[in-house]
Amino acid sequence: MEMVAAAKMRRAQAATLASRAYAEKAWQVLTYVASQPGTGRLMHPLLEVRPHITSTVLVLITSDRGLCGAYNVNIIRKALDYVHKLEKPVRLITIGRRGRDLAARYGLNIIAEFTGMSERPSVADIGPVSKIAIEEFVSGRADQVHIAYTEFVNVLVQRPMIRELLPIRPALQKRTGAEAVYLYEPNPEAILSSVLPRFTELQLYQSLLESVASEYSARMVAMRNATDNAHDLILDLTLAMNKARQASITKEMLDIAGGAEAQRQAQSASGQAVG
Repeated sequence: MEMVAAAKMRRAQAATLASRAYAEKAWQVLTYVASQPGTGRLMHPLLEVRPHITSTVLVLITSDRGLCGAYNVNIIRKALDYVHKLEKPVRLITIGRRGRDLAARYGLNIIAEFTGMSERPSVADIGPVSKIAIEEFVSGRADQVHIAYTEFVNVLVQRPMIRELLPIRPALQKRTGAEAVYLYEPNPEAILSSVLPRFTELQLYQSLLESVASEYSARMVAMRNATDNAHDLILDLTLAMNKARQASITKEMLDIAGGAEAQRQAQSASGQAVG
């Protein structure tokens, strides 16, 4: 299981690192387009920042299986702390059986659940999740959407994270008076209308990739620790068995020696009686 997890981890790590730079750059470009100077109007519904938060949707990404150390425990604990501290109605979209089962056990409101995700997820796999999250926000049933996922740092470090998905907040631009001026065709509104939903989908996809890489890294380390513990247990049990066997052999030798001595003494006593 350790070797299988290591092979899957390498593939997931490569996919995560390959798309991370693209996702970050896409965020920079789109938030720049959304923060055009002199634009006071709202250019897209996904950019609407609502002053009063009455309802929140949380996309919780966990695994379908266990045997991956504290991976699921850490992100679920992070999500539960977030739900309790928010003190507002929170509805969940769960990805993975572990998160779904625990959310149901705690009586949380699950509006959608997704299980059996591919080991090599694609953008198409995350499309239904993105669609539900966007519909919840645009319809006004949710004033904000957050993602609870595990960020892949390296093989030994995976960091549980909760970050905002919607609304997409424009970047704060530092005006120095010498910024480049960009022209958009046909216009920023048309660009945002076409690209922002896909951008939201991309952010969810990147979060899923990070979680998959973190899951297999945690599983590989957990299985390695289990293997090491099994070897230690085998050594301890072998030592205990050898001690027990040695004690049994010693006891049998003492019994044999005691029987021989008793027989010798009996023979000696019999000879004296005959004499």
